[in-house]
Amino acid sequence: MRVFLTGASGFIGSHVARTLLSTGCEVAILTGPGNPLWRLRDVAHRLILLKGELSDIAALRPALGEWKPEACIHMAWYAEPNKYLTSPEIIPALTASLTLLDELIKVGCRQVVMAGTCAEYDTEAGFLREDGPTRPTTIYAAAKLSLSLIGQQIASAAGVRFAWARLFYLYGPYEDERRAVPALIRALLRGETFQATKGEQVRDYLHVEDVASALCALAERDVSGIVNIASGVPVTMRQVMETVGEITGRTDLIRFGELPYRDWEPRFICGDNRRLRSETGWEPQYPTLRSGLSQTMEWWKARGVR
Repeated sequence: MRVFLTGASGFIGSHVARTLLSTGCEVAILTGPGNPLWRLRDVAHRLILLKGELSDIAALRPALGEWKPEACIHMAWYAEPNKYLTSPEIIPALTASLTLLDELIKVGCRQVVMAGTCAEYDTEAGFLREDGPTRPTTIYAAAKLSLSLIGQQIASAAGVRFAWARLFYLYGPYEDERRAVPALIRALLRGETFQATKGEQVRDYLHVEDVASALCALAERDVSGIVNIASGVPVTMRQVMETVGEITGRTDLIRFGELPYRDWEPRFICGDNRRLRSETGWEPQYPTLRSGLSQTMEWWKARGVR
């Protein structure tokens, strides 16, 4: 299968690229000037590089038309840590994504997978199902929900399959070190204290390689509609952090209760993944939080973090 992938240089996208290559897919990626591919150095020679910007995706129509992608997995989005939830940079990403969908339809692509977020849901609904209520509370979540609604209508009218993958919480190799799990791992490996909340928030965490394999499964199995990509297992943030502490032997360095909860932070977020499993046959490679965090820990160690 020929797959066009955007956002391949990012945390999730790089794992999607590797997964596609491992299954024998031909993979073309969107890469702009100055777009670093450090996460893909060892496999970059196996990728087809289409030079361009998401903001001017129409300029790629001749190249896409010649290559004729059978599927597209769209991961490119504005995701600067600590900024992306409320940044106005979200709006250009929304409009560019709709333009991308239009261009894909014009070149005959028949399966499109785009990445959404669990933040689209009304998080007070308990376990989150694809048919559950939505209530975005940030620009980021509202833009994602808008893309989902409009994209499904455009694709349906064109006879194109459109899968909207709502991603939950994730972790793993190549994650931005400013985010919670890598920041904790790096601090404990260095013997530094780590300030945390009490950790009572409940979350749904999935290893990034399992997220990538789920996204690829949606493309390969021609799935349409909204699909949760989640572990389906609720864990408290305290459990997540204590597991990292146990693996490193430095639970004593975690300072629970020294940070306040953020005002907007939901107390319970966990997804129902039964549709993903039943329609694609997907199973996680890392079935337990400990197994995934242990692999992630070893990845950081291999890069000299002690």
